[in-house]
Amino acid sequence: MLKKKSEKAAIISKEHEEYLKSIKKERNFIRITQILIFVFGIIFWETAAQKNIIDTFLTSSPGAILELIVKFINDGSLFRHLFISTMETIGGFFAGTLGGLLIAILLWWFRRLALILDPYIVILNSLPKTALAPIIILWVGMGYSGIIATAASISIVVTTMTLYTGFNGVERDKIILLKTFGATKFQILKKVIIPANIPNILSVIKVNIGLSWIGVIVGEFLVSKAGIGYLILYGSQTFKLDLVMMGVFVLGVIAAIMYVLSSWLEKKIIKY
Repeated sequence: MLKKKSEKAAIISKEHEEYLKSIKKERNFIRITQILIFVFGIIFWETAAQKNIIDTFLTSSPGAILELIVKFINDGSLFRHLFISTMETIGGFFAGTLGGLLIAILLWWFRRLALILDPYIVILNSLPKTALAPIIILWVGMGYSGIIATAASISIVVTTMTLYTGFNGVERDKIILLKTFGATKFQILKKVIIPANIPNILSVIKVNIGLSWIGVIVGEFLVSKAGIGYLILYGSQTFKLDLVMMGVFVLGVIAAIMYVLSSWLEKKIIKY
């Protein structure tokens, strides 16, 4: 009897091992395909530029962008611009994410307040935040604080609406069960509402990375004299498309790194 059980377990283990191998192969295939698409895209772009198939004045070329990156690295200006934009993005990201989370908790805690503010939140969400950027900067200040506030304003309303909807979507039976055991509202929030919305919170974090970068770039377009947004604006005003494309490329690389870090954090938290 025991021998039959062990044999059955061995068969299951082997099948499970094959299943894990298939998942790993699929993951590796997707990663390799993503890399190949990027590499072939760069090669095609450079080849088209060298053969004069495309107008390099309008599209630049990977070689020209690389030369400009090396030049900016050698004189140290790239790291200065990158550091400023990254710090502004991090500030706007945390302000928007934590602010939206706290407001969502406040609305969940005080239902009457949520009902009163519901139309105003919807209106704020429908307003173009980039169009309001000049007003926000004038209110908060013309320096880094204004840019950070612009970045936070773009993500805070989205965060509030997403998390508040998630809070209200938690099963009522779980909340009723805790209430029957005499749980306080804070205990319900801590033990049920927040844990049930961990996937929503992680999803919001990923989205807010991109939204924060948008806010920072818009703010730098308006008032900054340094940063990636400033480089892009200066390049477009002086018709230096190499500088514009370099700024866009660097921006994409940093956004990708932040996305990878957030995905790594998501896996760690879900595993925990």
